[in-house]
Amino acid sequence: MIRSLLACLCLGALLCACAQEAPPAPPSPAYLPDGRPETLSSWGQLAVGGGELVLGEAVTPYHLATSLFTDYAQKLRTVWIPADAGPAGYDPEGAFDFPVGTVITKTFYYPRAQGGFDHVALAGAGMAHYADRRLDLTQVRLIETRVLVHRETGWVALPYIWNDAQTEATLARAGGFIDLVLVSEAGDQALGYAVPNVNQCAGCHETDTMDGVGARPIGPRARHMNTDFEYFDGVANQIDHWSELGLLTGSPASDDAPRNVAWHGELPLTGEALDHAARAYLDINCSHCHSRTGPADTSGLYLEADEPVGPHLGVCKLPIAAGRGTGNHRYDIVPGSAEDSILTHRLASVQSDVMMPELGRALSHEEGVALIAAWIDAMSGGCG
Repeated sequence: MIRSLLACLCLGALLCACAQEAPPAPPSPAYLPDGRPETLSSWGQLAVGGGELVLGEAVTPYHLATSLFTDYAQKLRTVWIPADAGPAGYDPEGAFDFPVGTVITKTFYYPRAQGGFDHVALAGAGMAHYADRRLDLTQVRLIETRVLVHRETGWVALPYIWNDAQTEATLARAGGFIDLVLVSEAGDQALGYAVPNVNQCAGCHETDTMDGVGARPIGPRARHMNTDFEYFDGVANQIDHWSELGLLTGSPASDDAPRNVAWHGELPLTGEALDHAARAYLDINCSHCHSRTGPADTSGLYLEADEPVGPHLGVCKLPIAAGRGTGNHRYDIVPGSAEDSILTHRLASVQSDVMMPELGRALSHEEGVALIAAWIDAMSGGCG
C-alpha cells in the first residue's frame, strides 16, 4: 500500500515537471546570405520556451550609454559575428566596421501590467527583466525584433512582429501598428505602437548619404558603447569585454576611448552633468540624421555630441524649410528660453508634420523634453 502511494506521488511529481516546459537550449545562430526569412527563429539569435527568451550560442548582449527613445519601450540588443568572419574593426567616431555575416538584433518589449495582454507598464531604464542570458516572459510582453544583417551587398534591415502567444515573430516588411495601453501612476494612456517598414528601417540607418554604402548600424559606436554592462558572469566595460572576446579589434583601453554619459531619465541636473546628459540625448536620438553626412545635412543643424556650441548646434540659428514645425518660433535654440526654442517645441510635439524625430515614437518623451528644456534654460546670452 505504502509502495503504491509512493509510486503515485512520484508519478504525479513527474507529470507536473513535464507539464512545466523547460527553458530551451541556446539555439545555433545562422548567417543567411540572401532572402528575407519569414520567421525570426530562422536566424537562431533568440529562442523562446518555458516562459523565457534565450540568447543563441555566442550571441552577445549589449546596451548603449544613453538610449534612443521609443515610446518608453525597453530593448534587448544583441550582436553575433560568425567565428570565421573575424572581429569588428574599431572606429573612434563612426559605427564599428562589422564583417560580412554579422547579425545585430534589437528586441522591443514592455513590462506587463494588470488589465490584460494589451496593458503594458511604463518603466525606467531597460534590461530590468534580463538576467543570465534570459528574458523572463512571465513579466514582459515582446513587441518586435529588428534584425540588421551584413551581407555581401551591404546591410539589410528586417522587422519582425511577435505573435500573441509570444512564441514566434514573423516578418513584417510593411511594418504594422499594435494597440497598447500604457499604464503609469498618471493613469492609462492609449498607445498606437508603430513598427517601421523595411524602407523606413533602411532610411534611418543610412547615416552617411555621401559614401554610397547605404544602411549601417547606428548604436555600436565607441561613445555609445563605452559603458559598463552586467553580463551573466559579472560587470565589465563593453569595449574592453568585446576586445577580450575577440569581437572587436584595434580599440584602445576604454579609458582612452570616446564616452557619452549614461542618462536614464534622472532629473534635475545642473552644470556639467546637465550639459553632458543633454548632448548625449541629442546625439543618440537625433544625430544619425542631423550631421554633416546624414539625411538632414541640408538643415545646417548638427547634433552630434562633439559639435561646438554655435549656430550649427542650433543656437540663434534660423530654421530651413521647417514649415509648421517652427511653432511660430524664430530660432532653433534661444539661450535662456526653452519656451521660445523650436528644438523643444518639436521634441514635445506628437503631430506628424511637426515632431522630431519623425519616426520611432507616438508619444512625447516627457523626461527627455524636460532635460533639453533645462539645458536651454541654463544657457546664457539670448539671440539679441
